[in-house]
Amino acid sequence: MSIQPSTYSPDIAVPTDKRVFGGRDLFSLWFSLGIGLMVLQTGALLAPGLGLSGSLLAIFLGTLVGVLLLAAVGVIGSDTGLSSMAALKLSLGSKGASLPALLNLLQLIGWGSFEIIVMRDAASLLGARGFSEGSLMANPLMWTLFFGALATLLAVSGPLTFVRQILRKWGIWLLLAACIWLTWNLLAKADLAALWAQAGDGSMPFAVGFDIAIAMPLSWLPLIADYSRFGKRAKNVFGGTALGFFIGNFWLMSLGVAYTLAFAPSGDVNALLLALAGAGLGIPLLLILLDESENAFADIHSAAVSSATLSRLKVEHLALAIGVICTLIALLAPLAQYQNFLLLIGSVFAPLFGVVLVDHFILRKRGAQATSAALRGSALCAWLGGVVTYHLLANLYPELGATLPALILAGLLQLVLGRIVTFGRETARA
Repeated sequence: MSIQPSTYSPDIAVPTDKRVFGGRDLFSLWFSLGIGLMVLQTGALLAPGLGLSGSLLAIFLGTLVGVLLLAAVGVIGSDTGLSSMAALKLSLGSKGASLPALLNLLQLIGWGSFEIIVMRDAASLLGARGFSEGSLMANPLMWTLFFGALATLLAVSGPLTFVRQILRKWGIWLLLAACIWLTWNLLAKADLAALWAQAGDGSMPFAVGFDIAIAMPLSWLPLIADYSRFGKRAKNVFGGTALGFFIGNFWLMSLGVAYTLAFAPSGDVNALLLALAGAGLGIPLLLILLDESENAFADIHSAAVSSATLSRLKVEHLALAIGVICTLIALLAPLAQYQNFLLLIGSVFAPLFGVVLVDHFILRKRGAQATSAALRGSALCAWLGGVVTYHLLANLYPELGATLPALILAGLLQLVLGRIVTFGRETARA
């Protein structure tokens, strides 16, 4: 496998002749990123409170709305050729984009560490089941170092190498086989009709389930342009991203719900993993486990791209350093519930990209012209208004949901304030 340069300077648009990703490449990438053990476990979060039918409806609606927003942000990357955090400078100003870049760096280090922890725990459980409790194959330290090194290697090699030489050629077919096998095992062993008729216990409002489901695609908003800037055409970026992530995320999260209700009603993570390991001698779960390294790759690589916008260091060197940091955190930090972590991401980045989408598609009409301002006060105010709205709704009216209203309000504020600023400038010139 030849390794190509991992990326171009985040602040410089990728040349047109280097934009090689077509619709199939982007479908493969986002189908893969929509699949993972964390997606299965997120489905398990919804299962007790909403039941099978309620969970599937929340997952369908949340994923559908989320992937449409995700794909639209991906078009910004293909329009500008810029990385995610560099493209934010067009909307927030050269200095205004520093805050989301820093927040993105911190949350991606967190996500990368979570991914390594999830892979380690699952591999250790499989090793203990297949060999013995004290064997090397059940050693958490060994698996932490292995998956940390694998994810770091992929991040250093970069998206061009990973997508075109690994994922598109054979990786996606293994993932499809794993998903089909898990689905067949569920249909063969579980009474889905009885599960469908069984209502949830009401411990989770439907709107919160929707927010958790939409948080999965929205958690990729700050990353997607790091990959879509290599896309050939906007329509392929939009279609490949939306279709790939929707199919992968809806499929796996739904399996997480169904397997939890059928085989691990207590919601225990280990019980869910053991149930999954019972299908096909554990081979489908093993393939999904290996696929989780691709999610960690994306987190580490994009963390490096984000930090490169704040420094002059090379992305490859930053990816190596961040991969080491994520591995060390995974060695020291216990795996905790990350439901609040998902919702916190939505509270910050969903309103931000409501602002960015309105600014790019409506106010600037998909243009990539740079602003001369260090700070764009109107955009920052709209973002703040969206974040405040999110937390007010989440704390006072959780039954209404918070993610989508906050995003829409932030976009509307950006539209109104942006038009006022433009009108003021035109009046001053006249």
